[in-house]
Amino acid sequence: MKIAVIGGGAAGFFAAIHAAGKGMEVSLFEKSPKLLSKVKVSGGGRCNVTHRPMEISKLVQNYPRGEKFLKKVFRHFSIPDTFSWFESRGVELKIEADGRVFPTSDSSQTIIDILLAEAQKRGVKIHISTGIKEINPAKGYYELITEKGVFRADRVIIASGGSPKSEGYSFFKSLNHSLVEPIPSLFTFNTPGETLRSLMGISVPDALVRIEGTKLNYRGPALVTHWGISGPAVLKLSAFGAKWLFDHQYKGKAVINWNGNLKEEDYYQQIQSYSLAHPNRKVRSHALFSMPIRLWEHFCERAEINLDRPFGNLSKKEINRLVQNLFCYILEINGKTTFKEEFVTAGGVPLNEVNPDTMESKFHSNLYFAGEVLDIDGITGGFNFQAAWSTGFLAGTSSKEKSL
Repeated sequence: MKIAVIGGGAAGFFAAIHAAGKGMEVSLFEKSPKLLSKVKVSGGGRCNVTHRPMEISKLVQNYPRGEKFLKKVFRHFSIPDTFSWFESRGVELKIEADGRVFPTSDSSQTIIDILLAEAQKRGVKIHISTGIKEINPAKGYYELITEKGVFRADRVIIASGGSPKSEGYSFFKSLNHSLVEPIPSLFTFNTPGETLRSLMGISVPDALVRIEGTKLNYRGPALVTHWGISGPAVLKLSAFGAKWLFDHQYKGKAVINWNGNLKEEDYYQQIQSYSLAHPNRKVRSHALFSMPIRLWEHFCERAEINLDRPFGNLSKKEINRLVQNLFCYILEINGKTTFKEEFVTAGGVPLNEVNPDTMESKFHSNLYFAGEVLDIDGITGGFNFQAAWSTGFLAGTSSKEKSL
């Protein structure tokens, strides 16, 4: 029984490893000369394998697209299974303070090495620099037209990853699956016209960021960069707002409350209280609300407050202007930037065309999908890899078990 796996990334390798054995002849095809390239650069070269264990109902909330589908997938293989799989093979994992999980070696090569070793151990044949041009279903088998000839397979697992353009999915168009238009997800906001960019490197731990004119808003750390605004709050917003931002050509207004715990009146009352308690202290020297001093000075300057003024001399109008900068700071978004190496695509094969318990196509028997080729994407923090391990595991085991 021949099983072909298309794609040499995390999902493809996990699928190939779990499809192999018990008489299965598994071949993996990767169009580029490098295997597991996304694993290599993930997490700054450390590989953010997954996230801290949590209930499935909470886990799926980290996926802007695929929440219902993944509820079923994760019942078969979830975060604890990922821990077990790697640790039982000698790869120790650690959970960092923000919930991200990395190998204790702090090197993605550790993850790459174990995946390559397992594939080799199970006899997976690997073909690099071998792109698939076309897949043709025949009676009882599939014909794969590659750049190096024709390959015949009884089962096919497509794990070719996300692509920024629909042409990236064209090699399987003969299979009649539809396609949710691929669009970018997980990116930072460019704000080219904003003076805030001069404060690059400054961060706050708990901002509330929203897109004006929508219900989209997320809390978390925010970071000022030389091109605009980034950080987990912005990345989450970009993922859940991917379609809106795409439709609006990445133009809009981001509204920031720099301390997500505080309401407008809280800011006002605390500034007034401080002014009464310390009337002679200069505005410049005492940043309130635990704001970084340079950011505080920026807010005061925008509120037209002389930094050498004592708090006791601030007028109601000046306090109001300062509160507006703290509570609803408006940034003009004009463009986006890919977050580090985290190129993630929203879109792909529609989930209603795939069985979530097996990853098998509802249109073709013995055809499976895994990973980002599906219309699934997660926020940053190891969630995209978890979806890759889980869907890869299911596609691999299902393709093998069906044959036994």
